[in-house]
Amino acid sequence: MTLDLENTIGIVGAILSSLSFLPQVVKIWRTKSADDLSMPTILLLAANALTWMAYGLLKDAKPLAITNALMLSMLLLIIFFKIKFRANRR
Repeated sequence: MTLDLENTIGIVGAILSSLSFLPQVVKIWRTKSADDLSMPTILLLAANALTWMAYGLLKDAKPLAITNALMLSMLLLIIFFKIKFRANRR
């Protein structure tokens, strides 16, 4: 595979998209709090990632599917932490 400008931009975009929620996951883990995050927004983002992942799988667009699978996994972690740390405070 040759890396032309189009592919390079796509790869960089996929990496940035995949890592976009990582700082938030790390912050939640360190502070043990996700109170400031909106659950409806996180759920919509997770549904969005799931939909794009499914589309990527159906179209055999592996980069799209992989990128959104990684995003979905981080969003599911955020949802898990939000529920877990809220329950710990009660």
